[in-house]
Amino acid sequence: MDNRIHILNDEDEIVSMRIPDDKHTITSEIERSNSKEEHNGIIINQSPPDDWFPITQSIRGNSWTATFHLISSGIGIQTLSLPLAFVFLGWFWGIFCLSVTFIWQLYTIGLLVSLHESVPGTRYSRYLQLSVAAFGVKMGKLFALFPVMYLSGGTCVLLTISGGGAMKLFYRIMCDDCSSKNPLTTTQWFLVFVCLAIFVSLFCPNLHSVSLVSFLGAVMAVSYCTILWILFVAKGRADDVVYDPSEAVSSDAGRARSILYALGLIAVAFRGHNVVLEIQGTIPSTPNRSSTKVMRKGVVASYLIIAMCFFPVAIVGYWAFGNKIPVTTGMLIALSKTLHHQTSKPLLGLIYAQVIISCITAFQIYSMVVFDNLERAYAKIKHQECPNLIRKGIRILYGGFTFFISVAFPFLPSLALLIGGIALHLTFGYPCLMWIAIKKPPTKSLRWWVNIVLGCLGTGLSLLVIVGAVWNLVCRGLDANFFHPR
Repeated sequence: MDNRIHILNDEDEIVSMRIPDDKHTITSEIERSNSKEEHNGIIINQSPPDDWFPITQSIRGNSWTATFHLISSGIGIQTLSLPLAFVFLGWFWGIFCLSVTFIWQLYTIGLLVSLHESVPGTRYSRYLQLSVAAFGVKMGKLFALFPVMYLSGGTCVLLTISGGGAMKLFYRIMCDDCSSKNPLTTTQWFLVFVCLAIFVSLFCPNLHSVSLVSFLGAVMAVSYCTILWILFVAKGRADDVVYDPSEAVSSDAGRARSILYALGLIAVAFRGHNVVLEIQGTIPSTPNRSSTKVMRKGVVASYLIIAMCFFPVAIVGYWAFGNKIPVTTGMLIALSKTLHHQTSKPLLGLIYAQVIISCITAFQIYSMVVFDNLERAYAKIKHQECPNLIRKGIRILYGGFTFFISVAFPFLPSLALLIGGIALHLTFGYPCLMWIAIKKPPTKSLRWWVNIVLGCLGTGLSLLVIVGAVWNLVCRGLDANFFHPR
């Protein structure tokens, strides 16, 4: 006899389900997931359980793993652009804007962490889930679905371009004698990077399994930032260094444009808010010890370390080079030209190797958000957990898609401010507005005013960064080398 029933679900779809013969099986299934309900001894699946998906498949994290994830996802190649922001802002305003932005984004992270378990018995382990809870299904998806996927996917593409470029520079420096024989093209280096990143992802089925990889990435990111600013101090200031922002541009319009550009560089340097809730979702929560307390420890520890990287790189980098910091070339190429004749090849090679490893590890964290959404779409269609073969196929296809975009649009780093500005409200604006929508503080109370003002300012900052990025592109132009990476 076929022990199956046919159920008409809420979406008017007929779902066939097997009735377990063993009562213990029924009991264990009910205990395993709170997304199932029992009616007259029959289990009806209302929504896929969280342990089907990469973000929440393993909930064994702690403050240490959270720290590793936050550092690995928070420190990137964009950190090296901070000295350039000081060129247009000067000492006082550069340090002031960097400090205010750091405190602001740290406050919004605190809001996200506190909102993770704001409703008793419910955990919002994804940014999209929290947005839906705050603004409703339609508005929540409208506000968060595209920005989250766009930001995660765009970050992976930029990591591919930066990591592949670092591989090319590493090979050129360390294999100077053999690099002229049969050198790999930039496209081939992109392919090498994507293959390495996807190969690692095949052995990391969920976000918690990336912990060791994140530890390695955190060490590498902190190391190359520290080595760089120590190297700047050791080499001393360049000749004829100038610290006057007025000499960087010649007109009032150029001055306004450069200020917007500098604010954008500082704002997009702080990344990772779109994965904070996901990282917290890997931490177990009990009545005696909630995930919020554990996550806060990870946030405090990680951002103390991030501050120890961001501020020295920005301040010492500007002190060492002043207005001589290249504006048009990428920071890796600029470092190669600036330090090539002053630093030993092994040390430069070590810096590039650390950048490569850092990019590969950060790729794992940001891509996990995309994998989670794709596997969730599969489960919604098939009403079953994504098989291992399909899961690996999703990762390989995503790697191919990332490689294609990197080759088709190799100039995307030149659009980093525009790309980052479009999703900047996820960092500075939405957390404040979501806190108001969920917590519902008294209207016109102090916390209400603080969050409504910061929420509006965050959205305004996103618009200003977009305007500054477009303005800068109009004035300087864009070398749109489609399908021709250099």
